[in-house]
Amino acid sequence: MSRTSATKITYATLSGEGLDEVHEELDAAVERAPESFGDEYGMIIGEDMVAAAEQFEDRSPVDDRIVLGRFQSGLARHVRGAVAAARQALPEWSLLPWQERVARMRGVAEAIREHRWELSVILGYEVGKNRLEAVGEVEECSDFVDYYCDRMEEHEGWIIPLAGSGDEQMNMSVLRPYGVWAVISPFNFPMALTAGPVAAALIAGNTVVAKPSPITPFAVARLGEIIAGCDLPPGAFNLVTGANKTVSRELVAGTGVDGVVFTGSHQVGMQLMREDATRPLPRPFIAEMGGKNPAIVMRSADLDKAVDGVKASAFGLQGQKCSACSRVYVERPVLEEFTQALVEKTSSVSIGNPLEKDVWLGPVISEAAYERYRAAVFQAVEDGGQVLTGGERLSGGLFDHGFYVEPTVIDGLPLDHELFRTELFLPITVIGKVDGLEQALEVANQTEYGLTAGIFSEDDAEIQRFFDGIEAGTVYANRRAGATAGAWPGVNPFGGWKGSASSSVGAGGPYYLQQFMREQSRVRVF
Repeated sequence: MSRTSATKITYATLSGEGLDEVHEELDAAVERAPESFGDEYGMIIGEDMVAAAEQFEDRSPVDDRIVLGRFQSGLARHVRGAVAAARQALPEWSLLPWQERVARMRGVAEAIREHRWELSVILGYEVGKNRLEAVGEVEECSDFVDYYCDRMEEHEGWIIPLAGSGDEQMNMSVLRPYGVWAVISPFNFPMALTAGPVAAALIAGNTVVAKPSPITPFAVARLGEIIAGCDLPPGAFNLVTGANKTVSRELVAGTGVDGVVFTGSHQVGMQLMREDATRPLPRPFIAEMGGKNPAIVMRSADLDKAVDGVKASAFGLQGQKCSACSRVYVERPVLEEFTQALVEKTSSVSIGNPLEKDVWLGPVISEAAYERYRAAVFQAVEDGGQVLTGGERLSGGLFDHGFYVEPTVIDGLPLDHELFRTELFLPITVIGKVDGLEQALEVANQTEYGLTAGIFSEDDAEIQRFFDGIEAGTVYANRRAGATAGAWPGVNPFGGWKGSASSSVGAGGPYYLQQFMREQSRVRVF
């Protein structure tokens, strides 16, 4: 399928309207999907598909009776083999003219698009994404690749003549690859948060070893097969899997890796960075570590727009996004009207098998996620909060074979309560009452995180004050499609401040690619 022959789905086009062609393709892909369930997938190391002595099973959160596949429980030696294969491929790949690398990576973007329906259905079954969220993630993968290719072309490979050049001397600044990069991706956006950093590393001339979450190995294994089947040298892209910490630990602590991209929790990210700092030589460590993202609703807001935006961000993908809107600060005069409308729209959300066309909310990813949900609801009630809607696990039929919970709105808690500060990664949002924008900004900034934030206001001065005062890397004003979520390559770079990230540079933005290269200042005298 060509790049422009099908309807393009982004996180701004998830309403489901006018998408008959998309749903027809997805219906067919859902019908075909079981043919591939239960297969064993190897690790990609150099030219080989490698098996380990032990495998682990991947079951669908949508229906735990479905075994999606069996994946390799990699060991440290498999990681070392993958790193060695990446090191061996490095000269051939890095020494290609940048124009040739870009051309080959354009082929990767196109190959992903050609498999968009298959990959979308895998995401639905393995992550629990609804149809359009899944298609959006696959499209984002291709857009990441194309956007970083565009940046390489825009800057002509970052080969820049400098002052002092003439007939007797040439001075240049050249950005060169670091070497071998490890990419450790999370369960919630397994394809996009693998494809994005992998593409940036490869376009910049590096080689890669990727490692998916053990919760979602299927999505990344299939994506990896597509990437490895493109016109890349064997070993330029490698994939290792594991059901425990062995593989990740060896990737980060072992030798031979020149840079790391990690997406996951703040706790794990900070631990890995501390360990990384003890290495004998420094290297880049890019970490995206979550958020506790606020939306602010002012008395001047379009409340219908605000309710839609908060609902989409708070409960999309069951709240399992680092950009989820897990807290809302509402100015006192509109608190009651906003809250009633949010409760009404939240209580009408369709919950079930996310592969069905009319279902918006699927299950949370695991029993551990459900236990966090149950504990958070219990804590809110114990501490005097009120569950306005939700708070329960569903049962009966399909619900007995997954952790399907109701989207939950809580109010009545003090603004310094733990649920206003702790990242939940669940379909729960808490509402707080504020007396004005300055108080809203103060409490919104009282957290270790600084990933995303949003405001709803029809007052230009308020919006500007919000932009200037909020401590977050990705901010939105009056976004109906998502109060705090919805970034897209080349449209809204996605990155955080404070404890949300190790770098202030956003993925899918104009500065991201440079992180995978280092400057070499060249002087040649004739």
